[in-house]
Amino acid sequence: MSPVRVLIVDDSRTMRALLKHALSGDPAIDVVGEAANPLEARDMMKELDPDVVTLDIEMPNMNGLDFLDKIMRLRPTPVIMVSNLTQPGAAATLQALETGAFDCISKPGGLTGNTLDHLPALVKEAAKAKPGMASGRRQIAAARAPANSSALERHANWPDLIGIGSSTGGVEALMTVLSDFPADCPPTLIVQHLPAAFTSSFSARLNKICKARVIEGQNGAEIQRGTVYIAPGAQHMTLATKAGLRLKLTQEDPVNGHRPSVDMLFSSLAQNFAGRMTGAILTGMGRDGAQGLLEMRQSGARTMAQDEATSLVYGMPRVAYELGGAEKRVPLQGVTKEIFS
Repeated sequence: MSPVRVLIVDDSRTMRALLKHALSGDPAIDVVGEAANPLEARDMMKELDPDVVTLDIEMPNMNGLDFLDKIMRLRPTPVIMVSNLTQPGAAATLQALETGAFDCISKPGGLTGNTLDHLPALVKEAAKAKPGMASGRRQIAAARAPANSSALERHANWPDLIGIGSSTGGVEALMTVLSDFPADCPPTLIVQHLPAAFTSSFSARLNKICKARVIEGQNGAEIQRGTVYIAPGAQHMTLATKAGLRLKLTQEDPVNGHRPSVDMLFSSLAQNFAGRMTGAILTGMGRDGAQGLLEMRQSGARTMAQDEATSLVYGMPRVAYELGGAEKRVPLQGVTKEIFS
């Protein structure tokens, strides 16, 4: 199998060197070029036809968001955003994910302690998306059409609580699913794998487009109807039973390599909630959430996983279905209707 061909785009020579060093140690990856700005990168993409591009946001001549938009429209290629962990950077990175970036990682070093250890695995997963990227993006865009709301009007069929887990590709998927949630939806608890500084901006972004209120989960908060809770980055979010149904945030060790972990959330729902529940696993790498979804199903919850055709990465949904945690596979455009029917 041919190595994954990567083009690095960053105006910092030091960062380009760090990214190249992180990737070059993997024999399955070949860094075929480095560009200091989007204009150089544009010519290199035509010449080198890379499988994956790593892209900074703030660069001279053209910012990374504008360049990403051109890539997705003219030459769809998996792009991994490499961004600083600042609030403006977080908002820009989320915009990049909405535009079509495969995933985002934070730049290493400084006080954040972030590393690039997982970048090679992310690049290899991103390369798998290239052959079907154009059609896949079209399917996701089509999924954003308004859903048939007739099933959402039958309150008697609604669950009392909803749990959702997602990872790579989940920013787009969650925007699609939640944009059709009714304003008085059941309490909804979500784990989306994102760096810590991004979840606040993500929650605020969702809150602007959704009828329901979308907020970051807070320790001790009592869950309420009409509210969607996003797990804060770097903290597990679970459902505790003391003094009513309240959220519990902890910094225990990562589970399945993640904190927050979908498995941690789903397991707590299975153990601590006695009403009707629905659980859903959306697009993402790895297997986080599969075991927890199985526990939810065994406790009597209805469960589902996003189907392969509409998943940017069919990892978490595949494992959840194969393990038996998901009763059925559902296309992205049908997830909301399925939850409320």
